[in-house]
Amino acid sequence: MDTLYLTIDQGGSSTRALVFDGQARVVAKAQQSVPVLYPHPHWVEQHPKTLVDSVIQVIHDVASQLGPKLKQICTAGLATQRSNIVCWDKVTGKALSPAISWQDRRAHQWIKQFEVDNEQVHNATGLLVSAHYGVSKLHWCLNNIDAVKQAYNEGKLAWGPLASYITCCLLPSDQHYVDPANASRTLLWSIASGDWDQQLLTLFGVPRAPLPQCVDTCFTYGNISVANYSIPLSIVTGDQSAALFAHGRPDTHTAYINMGTGAFLQCSTGTTLLDAPNLLSSIVYKDADHSEYVLECTVNGASNALMLMEKELGIPYDEAERKFTGWLEQYKNPPLFLNGVAGLGAPFWVPDFKSQFVQENNNRQHTPGEKIVAVAESILFLLQVNLQRLNEHYVDLKKIVVTGGLSQCDALCQKLANVTQLPVYRPAECEATAKGVAYLLAGFPDDWPKPVTGRDFLPNKDASLATRYDHWLQEMNKQLLHYNR
Repeated sequence: MDTLYLTIDQGGSSTRALVFDGQARVVAKAQQSVPVLYPHPHWVEQHPKTLVDSVIQVIHDVASQLGPKLKQICTAGLATQRSNIVCWDKVTGKALSPAISWQDRRAHQWIKQFEVDNEQVHNATGLLVSAHYGVSKLHWCLNNIDAVKQAYNEGKLAWGPLASYITCCLLPSDQHYVDPANASRTLLWSIASGDWDQQLLTLFGVPRAPLPQCVDTCFTYGNISVANYSIPLSIVTGDQSAALFAHGRPDTHTAYINMGTGAFLQCSTGTTLLDAPNLLSSIVYKDADHSEYVLECTVNGASNALMLMEKELGIPYDEAERKFTGWLEQYKNPPLFLNGVAGLGAPFWVPDFKSQFVQENNNRQHTPGEKIVAVAESILFLLQVNLQRLNEHYVDLKKIVVTGGLSQCDALCQKLANVTQLPVYRPAECEATAKGVAYLLAGFPDDWPKPVTGRDFLPNKDASLATRYDHWLQEMNKQLLHYNR
């Protein structure tokens, strides 16, 4: 009961540190926002120093809250967005590039040439060729940032996932490590061998020397020094991978959906690695004894799609927040929105898909609220396409567990239940990533507390919504014909 676990969740727009006790209760927490930069179309980046400073700040904030109890923290864990990358000088530790976000597609034209190699890439990594993953960003940095080129020529370049850079900055050693979840999102890591894949390095023309050493999710990374106290860092993983373990071992008959900037759908396959064409096979945990896997589907445009539409329509953020639920309940026949924001993800995989409204009713002018509802429904429709494919071919799904910022909207959760005809459960605890890290730090305890509160959304028959989904899928397939020629 006296043991405490420090979890660090470095997310897209903020960094959080939460300290959990052995009963999964939060005893201290701190948060700091971090700015996101959009210097050019399709570019999304952050300042690496700002990210590291935010991590250090929230750690010290929770340490101050704990006081003498700080010494009860036995271990720490870090979760980050998986496909973000940084380049830095391994001698000085100075960042040589921005932290380039998973959303960034600046190198789309370069990576597109490798789509003919999708089968080879999928067999090795479980993923498909996409500019969202790290390899295109690393290649771009080496060819477009002089400081990165110079460091490489001088043998001083280090690069890799954001998690590797943060651990290098937090730990006193000069070791350069990467965990499986983050390594896998570079498109250079073999899911079978657990190491960098030489054939993929050759295929993409990316040097191996600057890459970090591949280790397990659970590993002795080093010690974080806080107020003259050393805390061992023993878990590093991806945010979506951690969220899966928020309430203990994931159930193989449950779809776990985390709806944030993007919407990420995961179905546990336990210790079995399944191959699924046009879906992702991902590793979510690895230690010396076993590995755990999921089938994963990505919807790239979720809250970012809603924010983009709000901006285009001139709707202030606070107004959209206030009216969103009402719009979802009020508008029963919105237009259809084909959602390719940040690139069309699973199971279609069209990175340059053009988002558009279709079948606007009687050519009348739709209100801004109706268009926001159309975008919200497009997120659910994309999830339903993937759920149908999973349920028909791979897993027998009985329910959905939903987390993330968008899941806090009751009306959206009810629509998700209605369109999928599956019961949806939303835990009261929204810090899924941090709580999942705490569970891993605790060593998969059998007595990890299950959520005692939350809300169930039971599916209702909604003929209008079902019809809109069918029409939306028809329109999507029509548009896809233009990209598949």
